[in-house]
Amino acid sequence: MKIIPIIPFLALFLAATPVCAVTLPGIPQFIDEMVAKHKFKRAELEKVFEVAQEVPAVIDAISKPPTSKPWLEYRANFVNPQRIKMGLAFWHKYRNTLRRAEQKYGVPQDIIVAVIGVETIYGQDAGNFRTLDALTTLAFEYPQRADFFRSELENFLLLAREQQFDLLSIRGSYAGALGIPQFMPSSYRVYAVDFNGNRRINLLGEERDAIGSVANFLKVFGWNSDASEFSHTSDGGKHPHKGAAFEIPPVAVQAQVSEQVCAGDITTPRTLAAWSDAGIVPGENLPDNLVARLIDFTVGEGKEFWLVFNNFDVITRYNNSDYYAMTVFQLAEALKEARKPHPRKAIRRAPL
Repeated sequence: MKIIPIIPFLALFLAATPVCAVTLPGIPQFIDEMVAKHKFKRAELEKVFEVAQEVPAVIDAISKPPTSKPWLEYRANFVNPQRIKMGLAFWHKYRNTLRRAEQKYGVPQDIIVAVIGVETIYGQDAGNFRTLDALTTLAFEYPQRADFFRSELENFLLLAREQQFDLLSIRGSYAGALGIPQFMPSSYRVYAVDFNGNRRINLLGEERDAIGSVANFLKVFGWNSDASEFSHTSDGGKHPHKGAAFEIPPVAVQAQVSEQVCAGDITTPRTLAAWSDAGIVPGENLPDNLVARLIDFTVGEGKEFWLVFNNFDVITRYNNSDYYAMTVFQLAEALKEARKPHPRKAIRRAPL
């Protein structure tokens, strides 16, 4: 990645053809705020927005997100042989870094790999929208979430100043997400970490920083790696659910649902004991005091039900979608399964 200071890249702006984004309502006020709050130079920002482009394709993309597809179609884009194969190679290449991230933050290696796999195919596809254009378009032409994207545009300009990015070269998703782990600019500034020890945080091109940053993000938002708190009842005694010991808190488990269930409230989180009383039983033996939500996915002509726990909801902080979190979980499970050693077939010798 080419890095140049914020002042010299203005020469590139002067050479660019002005486009209509500079005339979007709200930009003059935004410039005023950036000057007052963050001491930007007005002339500098005016030239930034003379070059920023309004991109209709950004509005089209955010209006039709991948999660609008049917579940099985959405899932197939991410949980497939190619992504599993590439994920195994990524895991092997960065196995020491992943192990260190798991030890430091408590987030399993398979989850870290799966997040990066879902987000950018392990860094292979970080998006091709110029981030300046995407965020400018959304901040001033997408009223449904204008406040959010104005904040992200603000953070992007601050990030560029802090990291001395070349604003015209930074590309990412249609929503302005950046780099290998697709962090929004505000998350980049707060949760990204220098995990390779070179005293610089680089999520755009450094896989080790991306690994540590994903783990840090999930940990900050409440990833629970301590199974011991679920192994006892509230009165201090051993929980009566026989054989329910587990090494790490679960993310999700498929549920067996009785036919008469789908009446009444099935969306409020409750303990597994309460779900069992309602006719919904986890497919694995887990402590009855675990709290879960019930979600469902359309599969063919029927539905598939899952009980999902705290760590599942933490994944939704990365992308607020049950589709997304379940895809990360299922890709992680597929990667773990693919890494298991398979016993060699016995060699059959010809008789002497």
